[in-house]
Amino acid sequence: MKIGVSAFAWTGKFERKHLRLVGEVKEMGFEGFEIAMFDPADLPVAEIRDAFKANDIECTVCGILPTGINPISPEAAVRKRSVEHLIRCVETSIELGATLLCGPLYAPIGYLPSHRPSQDEWTWAVEAFVAVCEELRSNNLTISIEPVNRSETFFLRTAGGAKAFCEAIGDPRVGVTIDTFHANIEEENIAHAISSLGTKLRHLHMSENNRGLLGSGHVGFKEIIEVLKLTEYHGFLMIEGFGYSPEERDGPGVLWADMSISPEQMAKSGASYLRGLLGT
Repeated sequence: MKIGVSAFAWTGKFERKHLRLVGEVKEMGFEGFEIAMFDPADLPVAEIRDAFKANDIECTVCGILPTGINPISPEAAVRKRSVEHLIRCVETSIELGATLLCGPLYAPIGYLPSHRPSQDEWTWAVEAFVAVCEELRSNNLTISIEPVNRSETFFLRTAGGAKAFCEAIGDPRVGVTIDTFHANIEEENIAHAISSLGTKLRHLHMSENNRGLLGSGHVGFKEIIEVLKLTEYHGFLMIEGFGYSPEERDGPGVLWADMSISPEQMAKSGASYLRGLLGT
């Protein structure tokens, strides 16, 4: 297993001023660094790729759908535009040199219509990802679908739902990301949910129940690591928590982080905690 950290510890929007973080994260001993992608056009792609290459660290991308993009919209024009957006996300991830594109890419965060997922919505979502998978044919990129909690989506909330969705898409390059923050809300047993995914598990966001320091809350990381060892998981344990950076006025940490915990402390403490559980 590899240990990485998400740029969400520092910022909600990765810009040129954050390029320095790539080297700093490498110096901390991380093997991977995850950046967020809202609109691919907003990223300084060539500079990010060069920074990752210069520091010999692996890049993964977390995609969040921006306003106006919704693969399960009742409007056909919006669905068409959404597939085009997802294809751009794949193309940009490949240009970045990323190995994995994850996130709740099936619907916008906060899209909560007053009904359960319909068969039409399921079909539209599957069709969208089947179309996107055409872009993966000749590239070393995995798409990893992330279920999120009921306050953020009505569509995919559990490991079981995400696994069924991947099976419906039917492409071996599509798998599941489990975020322990969301799973803590939606799963009866996080370790069992992870085990149930088998080879569909491609990525893990290691996050405490309050997005704080790993090990400071009640998520059962010890049991999770034990299951991952048994299933011979070899992907990333990507630390995704929020540190407090007063200069990052748009970062998630400004609203929710403990003001005494810096992004650097979030990263270093999380890595130390995970290495202790791994015995490395």
